[in-house]
Amino acid sequence: MNQATSARETTERTIPFETEQLDRLMDQAGFDILLATSKHNIQYLTGGHRSQFFETMDAIALTRFLPVFVYRKGAPREAVYIGHRLEASQLAATSLWVGDVRAASTGTVDAVELAAERVDAGRPLRVGIEKAFLPVDAAEALAHALPKARFVDATWALERLRARKSAYELKMLREASDRVVDAMLAVMATQPPGAGKRAIVDALRHEEAARGLNFDYCLITAGRDLNRAPSEARWEAGETLSLDSGGNYHGYIGDVCRMAVHGGADQELVDLLAEVEAVQQAAFASVRPGAPGRVIHAQAGAALERCRHREHMHFIAHGMGLVTHEAPRLSTRGPVPYPDEDSNLPLEPGMVVSVETTLRHPRRGFVKLEDTVAVTAVGHELFGDRGRGWNRGGG
Repeated sequence: MNQATSARETTERTIPFETEQLDRLMDQAGFDILLATSKHNIQYLTGGHRSQFFETMDAIALTRFLPVFVYRKGAPREAVYIGHRLEASQLAATSLWVGDVRAASTGTVDAVELAAERVDAGRPLRVGIEKAFLPVDAAEALAHALPKARFVDATWALERLRARKSAYELKMLREASDRVVDAMLAVMATQPPGAGKRAIVDALRHEEAARGLNFDYCLITAGRDLNRAPSEARWEAGETLSLDSGGNYHGYIGDVCRMAVHGGADQELVDLLAEVEAVQQAAFASVRPGAPGRVIHAQAGAALERCRHREHMHFIAHGMGLVTHEAPRLSTRGPVPYPDEDSNLPLEPGMVVSVETTLRHPRRGFVKLEDTVAVTAVGHELFGDRGRGWNRGGG
């Protein structure tokens, strides 16, 4: 299939990102042609396209799905999307802004070969690629097809392009967070004493799916056990439960943590969660346009130092969007280390940050809150802002 859109139709469609900004970022990173191959950047650059056939898998036969978006600096109307043959029906029913849409590839190698055909291979080129999302066989085929090209990693440029969310993206992230919280509260209210962790996660998977989410993961603790994997361990009467789950809504991630207890929370539990909440609130208060990213950790850290159980506590803030832990990148610490290149840069309206405070109590177990916060023109907005106290277990 070779589905091409007329120039007139393409002109009438809105490009979903600022082409001038992408051109500037490409200049700064040192490349003139972009070949994007990650599913999240394909979605962003095409204005929402996600292959329904490859939504939850990549492998097929002896190869894998590899979409390619081709963009030449200064020429957005010449953009190309190379999709898999199994996307033909979906693309025929979808109106993309991209002028040249081809559902023609069968795997990794022919995908990049088809993309290379849209580039002038006879002259020196600076080509931006996503090194972490380009298989070895595709990279070798691309180098062969473009022998005069110098390949540059485009990851940084694409991260900066996605850092400020559009109104549509903010709506998606708000919906994702709200729906994850609703799913958690439904599960907490119905699970009886003695429910197994694995069964609770299965119930959460069902509740998230019922709310239009793709279930990504759930980190779960019950009682004194600090192991966060689903298992046959049980949530017993009088014990705490922590659900930390990622639910995916049209590609955008709701990443939230909420707490529950079977029976009423005693004063010690109330006090423990209050310490966690105090750190969260300090972090929220620092989120405003123009403030350097480092103030989030600075203010949260100051609040944490005032906590009685600070030796057992940890705080981290990270960007959220189509990828968990994306720009703004605020800390080198945490489970996913990376340069904190945004810590000294100002927060901007449209940026979205996940803030999470954890208390690992040696006797009462795991106590945590995680929230998604958007930078607004005048301050900040919380998504999924409910269920923040001790929710009661069912039964």
